[in-house]
Order: sequence, then structure tokens, then C-alpha cells
Amino acid sequence: MDGATRLELVELIRGRGIAALGTLHAGAPLVSMVLYAASPDLSAVFIHVSRLAQHTGGLLRDRRVGLLIAEPDRPSRNPLSVARVSIQADAEPLDVGSPEYAQARAAYVAAHPAAAFNFELGDFLLIRIRPTSARFIAGFGKIVDIDAEEWAALAAE
Repeated sequence: MDGATRLELVELIRGRGIAALGTLHAGAPLVSMVLYAASPDLSAVFIHVSRLAQHTGGLLRDRRVGLLIAEPDRPSRNPLSVARVSIQADAEPLDVGSPEYAQARAAYVAAHPAAAFNFELGDFLLIRIRPTSARFIAGFGKIVDIDAEEWAALAAE
């Protein structure tokens, strides 16, 4: 991946806060909208989800998840040229009271101040999502496959 494409991907991840989360629910695919915050080094994405949500039950049963982050569509564009990254990842709840939980919570609240109240609710879990591979579509016909090692190098930008 060239430097300009890498920078575009980093800006997309850091610049958005809403993603589509894919999990399995009752043996079938389920896609939900979630808020997310990226770790400063981009090694993980954090979501804060209710145990009451179907997607939470799904990811607790099978920690393999998909995440789609996309730039907003505009009527003036060909929808196929919208930049987006499809991420395959492993998800795991963070332990309340751990240093990583505190750091992830701070990143999440900084990205979504209005959602800080949800941390006072007992049914919410803070989940760390670690990418294992991804496909970045930077525009029509501009596609890059990314493995775990390449993903780890993103923070260099």
C-alpha cells in the first residue's frame, strides 16, 4: 500500500465514529450500527454495547466479527467511489478496572461525549476489536487487501 492510500485509510478510521458491525445471531448473519473509537495506535477499535442487544450476544458466543467503516455518501458521487474498509476481527470484552479498560473508556468518551452516560448502566460492555485482516476500497477500482501485520503498521502514519 502506498503512503497516500495508507494516509487515506488512517484518516477514514480516525475521522469516523459510526460503523456497521457484523455478528452471528441464532446462526445467521446480523448487521448492526455501532459507535466506535479507535485506539491511538490503531491496533484496536472499541465499541460499547448493551448485553441486551442481539449483536452483543452474538459476539460473546462467537468472537469473530466484521466491521465496516465508510465515508458518507454524497449525491454528487458515484456510490461505488465511496471510501470504505471492511475489517475481519476478533472481539473481546475488557475487564472493568483494568488499565486497558480505563484507556479505552477515555478514548470512547472523547469520541462520543454524549454516550458517557451509558458507562453508568450495568448492562453495557466495553469491547476491544482487533483486526486480523481488512479490505480497503479507496475509490472505484482502488482496492487494497491488508493482513494483520500491515494493519499493525498503520499507526506509523
